[in-house]
Amino acid sequence: MQPKQNIVHLPVYQPGKPIEDVKRELGLTEVIKLASNENPFGCSPNAKEAILSEMGNLSLYPDGAAVSLSEVVAEHYGVRKDQLIFGAGSDELILLIARAYFERGDETVMAETTFPQYKHNAEVEGAVCIEVPLQDGKHDLNGMLARVNEKTKIVWICNPNNPTGTMLTQAEVEAFLAKVPSRVLVVLDEAYAEFNMTDEYPDGVKLLNAYPNLILLRTFSKIHGLASLRIGYGIAMPEVIRSINQVREPFNTGRMAQAAAKAALLDKEFVEKCRQANAEGIRYLNEQCDRLGLSYYPAHGNFVMIDVKRPADEVFNGLLRRGMIVRSDKGWGLPTRIRVTVGSREQNEKFIQYLEEVLAEVPEAAVQA
Repeated sequence: MQPKQNIVHLPVYQPGKPIEDVKRELGLTEVIKLASNENPFGCSPNAKEAILSEMGNLSLYPDGAAVSLSEVVAEHYGVRKDQLIFGAGSDELILLIARAYFERGDETVMAETTFPQYKHNAEVEGAVCIEVPLQDGKHDLNGMLARVNEKTKIVWICNPNNPTGTMLTQAEVEAFLAKVPSRVLVVLDEAYAEFNMTDEYPDGVKLLNAYPNLILLRTFSKIHGLASLRIGYGIAMPEVIRSINQVREPFNTGRMAQAAAKAALLDKEFVEKCRQANAEGIRYLNEQCDRLGLSYYPAHGNFVMIDVKRPADEVFNGLLRRGMIVRSDKGWGLPTRIRVTVGSREQNEKFIQYLEEVLAEVPEAAVQA
């Protein structure tokens, strides 16, 4: 049996190393995972109660249209319910967008170092990926615009960008959208938007009214702490949502996920608490990197990308042996940089302790990208 020829070369997504695997492989009893940008403070207590309330309904299919959740999300953003679509994480929405819009030979533009599922799903559908290098860790919007042509179907923008954590401002995004042809769909992936602490972050919902070729992606996996339930959502004009809904599988989000997401969105106190704790964690990590003479990209999500001035894989393995899981990836093209999720104060302090130990063991070295 032969699979589609355009998928045989595709890499399988490698998530952050699981805690239990590290314990078993290295004989450790304590392991801290700061690799997958999960919320170290868990989720809202209200979300937990909502999950328990659904335990008696496990034999029933979920609401395929997520009506109750749609009402809450629509009110939260001041949009109509027909402007919303839900998926098993924003990952599934990326897949559905690719499925709905790409035909073989279409082109799509994205940053060279960004969330890999844009490229993966585009290539599954036979689209040609045009990757534009970052500038100082940020999307080069002018460079991306220059690569848009008559074959371009979709432009992907991750803001804040994963893995670098950098942010595009309202002015930058709006200026870009004003120049993109209206026939080109722009996907603005805002998985980490709720961590924003500036007044320059784009108001994507307001941009929708001026640019109907825009779709916003959000998730409950990050600040809301519901990663294991796999639920995210998109916001766009009704005609865009309808096209994506046409390729969506029925019952793609579960009852517990919908109930927990609804409760999580309404618990604004929990979200603000996590937002402030994350900002404090970023300040601490930045201060410690300054002390150690390490550079880092400005962080606007819940992670920091650090230049350790050494082969990133060696630093990753040194931390792993101590029971600290972070992230390095040759695919980033950033061979001396690691990405660390902002943890609790105790976790952040432990990371810096271990990092300092590893830096003393691994000599500085120039590494070719």
